[in-house]
Amino acid sequence: MENLTTDLLVIGAGPGGYVAAIYAKRKGLDVVLVDREAIGGTCLNWGCIPTKALVRSAKFYNEILNSNDLGVEVNDAKIDLAKMIDRKDEITKKLVKGIEYLLDKHGVKVISGNASFKDSKTVEIKGETSYSVKAKDIIIATGSKPKHLPIEGIDLAITSKEILANKKLPKSLTIIGGGIIGMEFAFIYAQLGVSVNVVEFLPRILPGIDKELAMRLIPYAKKQGINIVTNAKVTKIKASKALKTVYYERKDKEETIASELVLEAVGRGPNVEELGLDNTDIDYDKKTGIKVNDSLETNIDDVFAIGDVNNLIQLAHAASHQAFIVVDNILGKNKTFSIQNIPSVIFTSPTIATVGITEEMAKAKELDYSVVKTPFSTNGKALILDAERGYIKLLKDNKTNHLIGAMILGEEAENLIATYTLAITNKLKPEEVYETVFAHPTIQELVHESALGLDKLAIHYIE
Repeated sequence: MENLTTDLLVIGAGPGGYVAAIYAKRKGLDVVLVDREAIGGTCLNWGCIPTKALVRSAKFYNEILNSNDLGVEVNDAKIDLAKMIDRKDEITKKLVKGIEYLLDKHGVKVISGNASFKDSKTVEIKGETSYSVKAKDIIIATGSKPKHLPIEGIDLAITSKEILANKKLPKSLTIIGGGIIGMEFAFIYAQLGVSVNVVEFLPRILPGIDKELAMRLIPYAKKQGINIVTNAKVTKIKASKALKTVYYERKDKEETIASELVLEAVGRGPNVEELGLDNTDIDYDKKTGIKVNDSLETNIDDVFAIGDVNNLIQLAHAASHQAFIVVDNILGKNKTFSIQNIPSVIFTSPTIATVGITEEMAKAKELDYSVVKTPFSTNGKALILDAERGYIKLLKDNKTNHLIGAMILGEEAENLIATYTLAITNKLKPEEVYETVFAHPTIQELVHESALGLDKLAIHYIE
């Protein structure tokens, strides 16, 4: 076992870990990065990027099926799921190679192996070559893994990682879980012509986002042929010939759904196993992750946790943002992390994007707030793109006149949310948004219009 000393040891090479490593190296620190799997972590290899590659393919196929509305006739459009998966893999490989290149060019020492704490300041890495590492600072960025229901037959279901490798299009799919992962896959497969069922334990899909927004997505899901069952507790899964049957309890009755494939998408839990945390004084819980303060530092000085493993918010861009905060703090700054400035995007059809607080949160905080809802149907570019469905819901604090929340259901929501994120992060007022000129014709003009609406000045619709 070789002995290593370094300024910074980063455990985990996902969007939190590799960003921390490169940023710290560019800031002049000596950095060691270790991961037991692939560079890029879950997001790049089995999550965000692969899923959105399939979203693109499914959406494109669906557009072809409806192209007659645009005056374009296409006959015999066919699905080749194997080619879609191969394209997804090529995109992933290209991005992974790019990150590996950057790590190498910046001089980050990358080690493939399993990292485990021997004590609060010493980490052993077991791989082709084993190391004992002592670092001035340590960042834990090991991400998360799929949760599993403790029920009979759960091994008959596949995870989000496994379905991304599936090259045979099923005729039917049952998804256990109506959260972000479950609903994204529901729309992907429904747009590819698969009969999709979603079974959700809670009273509604997409818990955690604005309730009205989640409810407004349901008609689009039904139109796409997605059957959603809520208030349903899955109890077991059984196999019969080519089908798998999901059993669930609803209103004190047992009901069943049979399908070719079953996807388990009941959330993700922090990756803390095999880290040897019991050999340290680091405060953690197997279910809720490693505990950190506002500066993302654990209860042990100079040991930090970022990304899904601290379980503050499970988003890749949040992990990357936390990486910058921690490295800056290591270098003497005093930065803190705020969940309310982190945007979230759900790639259903239409897309959902949010940032800041929801109306339910504003009510719970007893804020004096105003809300406006701006329909996409008032926007010329939305009509050109056949994207008039959807709306923007915008909130401001009447006391400060600052924007505090934005929720979008519609085309380009993933891009529109960036402007609102900038506005909310910098505590802008509506007039500071609508005094900015937005190009015409673009969907971005809806940002301008919604800000006008908050001040009762909307031009193209009645508040």
